[in-house]
Amino acid sequence: MLNRIKQFYNNSTLATKIRYSYLVLLVPIVLFLIFCFYNLWSLNRNYENMINSTSVASEFSLDFKKDFDYETYLLIVENKTIGESNLNGMLDEANRIVNGLEELTNLPENVNRLNSAKKYLTNLNIYTDRIMQNLREGNKYEENIEIWENDVQIVTSLLRETIFEYIYYEIRDIQRSREEYQNFFMSMIRFSIFVSAGIILLITFLSYYIPLSITRPIRTLIDVTDQVAKGDLSVRSDVRTGVEASALSDSLNTMIDKINELLNQVTKEQIRIRKAEFQLLQSQINPHFLYNTLDAIVWLAEAGEQKKVVSMVGSLSEFFRTSLNQGKDIIPIKEELQHVRSYLEIQQVRYQDILKYEIHVPEELDSRLIPKITIQPLVENALYHGIKNKRGFGRIVIRGSMSEDFFTIQIEDNGIGISPERLRQLQDGIRRKIATANDIYGLYNVNERIRLNFGEDYGISIQSTYREGTVVSIRLPYEDEDETAVHPHQV
Repeated sequence: MLNRIKQFYNNSTLATKIRYSYLVLLVPIVLFLIFCFYNLWSLNRNYENMINSTSVASEFSLDFKKDFDYETYLLIVENKTIGESNLNGMLDEANRIVNGLEELTNLPENVNRLNSAKKYLTNLNIYTDRIMQNLREGNKYEENIEIWENDVQIVTSLLRETIFEYIYYEIRDIQRSREEYQNFFMSMIRFSIFVSAGIILLITFLSYYIPLSITRPIRTLIDVTDQVAKGDLSVRSDVRTGVEASALSDSLNTMIDKINELLNQVTKEQIRIRKAEFQLLQSQINPHFLYNTLDAIVWLAEAGEQKKVVSMVGSLSEFFRTSLNQGKDIIPIKEELQHVRSYLEIQQVRYQDILKYEIHVPEELDSRLIPKITIQPLVENALYHGIKNKRGFGRIVIRGSMSEDFFTIQIEDNGIGISPERLRQLQDGIRRKIATANDIYGLYNVNERIRLNFGEDYGISIQSTYREGTVVSIRLPYEDEDETAVHPHQV
């Protein structure tokens, strides 16, 4: 039974538990108050009945004998006629009072005395009937006086003594009841102290147990969430006490399972991104670029330009060495600029009549980190989409600038530029992370690789004026090869 109650309590809602706690606390208090009030009411009622009984009996004993004897004498001496006499009324009233006293007394002895009083009243009724009969017959004065003196007065005396005894024992019972009341009152005080102490102990126990039964599952859930926050996704919550806590436990377990699923998806997504980056890296080694470069080398060799051949082959070798770079994804700015320089040297040989480039990056940024092959795709865009589409000499400038919390690499060209409508499309696609066309995919990929490695606060931005040129800015954090953030003044 106890286990069933405990199970029912554990499966109750939080509001139900609180209601039960109130009920458990109120029931003993209410029962105690009912007990006290009932006993006080019962004692007070008995005490009041005894007082009323004594008062009525006292009035009866003091007045009845004198009035009845005198009324009988007036009838005998014919001062009152039978019709005028009130003897029968007095007897009826006396019988009514005696019957009423039977309902008020609780003492068996007084009940017997009241029975005797009834007999005396019956005898008085007989005596008054004889006197009235003698009066009707006439000439029986002496006999009536004898009845009055020897019977009536004696019986009224006995009746008075009986009522006196009744009053005495009633008063004695009142005294006894008073003592019982005092004893009961003292007992009630002692009992109240014990009951109050018991209620206080019960309240103390319940005030500890009930909040504990509510907070224990919450603490368990807090421990599980702390472990999850620390990265331990193998934990599970097993709270089964309380409807709300049990539902929250199930929801927490479901959330942990979902997090595990999401982490697996993210891992798969990272693998997919790495594959995409590898494909992008491979696509950077454009076959047409390679064929054109080799053709240029053959053409230079046939023309006897051996120094240019050596320089171009060295640049091509350096270009591929940096592209591969032993599989590293993040490299220092110095190596990335060497990769771009190799690319531009090769392109400058091919487009020497239209291309000139400059690189102005502070040496303080040489050890800062950048995702591999970040600048070269932007330089390639500047060459093929900017300078080649504009007549005249083209110029590409790579600059580096330093701010307090980040540094910037800018690729500036004086090419054809971008129309305002197309510029808004490019900026919107990068901002919304949507590659809507092939010509934006390279910019989108570079921007996402920077964000994946360094956070959402970093990436690329584009500014362009049509027919004047374009500036692409790369915003990066101060991180070096030891992955330590260093402010510019600390370099």
